[in-house]
Amino acid sequence: MRSMTRILQPVLALAAIFALPVSIPAYSQAANTKPQVVVLHLDDTIQPISEEYLTRGLTLAETNRSAAVLVVLNTPGGLLDSTRSMVGKILASPVPVIVYVAPSGSRAGSAGFFLMEAADIAAMAPGTNAGAAHPVVQGGQIDAIMKQKIENDTSAFLRSYVGRRGRDITAAQDAVLNSKSYTANEAEQLHLIDLVAPSDRELLDALDGRTIKRFSGATVTLRTHNAELLNLDPTLREKLLDRLMDPNLAVLILVLGGLLIYLEFNSPGTIIPGALGTLLLLTALFALNMLPVRYTAVMLLIAAFTLLILEAKFPSHGVLASAGILALVFGTLTLVEGPIPEMRVHISTAVACGVAFGLITVFLVRIAIRARRNKVITGPQALIGDIGIAQQPLVPRGQVLIHGELWQAESAHPAAPGDQVRVRSVNGLTLLVDRIPEKAHTAD
Repeated sequence: MRSMTRILQPVLALAAIFALPVSIPAYSQAANTKPQVVVLHLDDTIQPISEEYLTRGLTLAETNRSAAVLVVLNTPGGLLDSTRSMVGKILASPVPVIVYVAPSGSRAGSAGFFLMEAADIAAMAPGTNAGAAHPVVQGGQIDAIMKQKIENDTSAFLRSYVGRRGRDITAAQDAVLNSKSYTANEAEQLHLIDLVAPSDRELLDALDGRTIKRFSGATVTLRTHNAELLNLDPTLREKLLDRLMDPNLAVLILVLGGLLIYLEFNSPGTIIPGALGTLLLLTALFALNMLPVRYTAVMLLIAAFTLLILEAKFPSHGVLASAGILALVFGTLTLVEGPIPEMRVHISTAVACGVAFGLITVFLVRIAIRARRNKVITGPQALIGDIGIAQQPLVPRGQVLIHGELWQAESAHPAAPGDQVRVRSVNGLTLLVDRIPEKAHTAD
């Protein structure tokens, strides 16, 4: 047994010596690898497309085993439903999330304040502000009890994670209940954020080596010094949909689509206006479907359209048209229940679209109705009622001159050359005419 051990010792020593050159470079390479930070830019209102973008960034960071996710935030606010969902995703993220209100002049208003407080690390650049997170009640005035319910629910939502993050609950509640807004220095002094940093690089360097407590209770030490910043740009789809989240643009596209469809109805067979109008109309409806639409405003738009058609069919000296245009303007103005001005239809957009769409609708519908009522203006049928001059004795057949053309005609009463005749009907290529009496001719 001892002899076997003596034989194996040199062999094991040689194996350890040969393994060293392999293991040392591998360890050295792992030690020199730069940490990676995924960078997201939320520079718009908070809505479903923002949520989709944030979800994609958190998934990428988890897949790449990144050191952190840095969300550079600048928003006036947004939809509460989207905010709740995004807060839930930040709290559940396996990768630490840093929300940084930047650059200088930016803000984390309303919904942005909720996102900032949900982050593992909340930071702001000098010259920024955050807060004013009071919930905005849509749909007009509501009773005091319902208003209190909404405020209490929103405040409880914020408290549910602010305290666990180790931040000041009272100051955070003031932003909701009293619409308080804080500068970067004020937020730091009130323990609403962790630090103030002038740039993302300085922020990450300051956080390097800091141990944080995750929402799950686990502790993590951040390694962010000299980190590789992986900027995640929005996809083309996200960019397009994000632009469509502007209700003013959605309304303009809706009106333009409707006018192009009108054009197709008035000029059948052109195809392009109808196809393009349908595409624009569906695009606008898709965008409005993702926004909080007020259905009473939709009923107003339908009533306005009905009044405009009635004006074209039953002239009321502009009364029906005026009522329809007013309903159109008011319906457009109240169409989207945005919690912030950036997510509502501006009055200039509503007036411009309502007046233009109303007047064009009345004009086009009136032309279409008039065209249907007019007599046929092509072919022999267009000659009915016209007056011609007999070129030959009509006893009963002969030729008449109408519009510089000679036609075979047949008269129930004899007519001499030069007599005026009126076309009564058409039989094939023969005109059936009646002689106009001399007195009638003199009266004409």
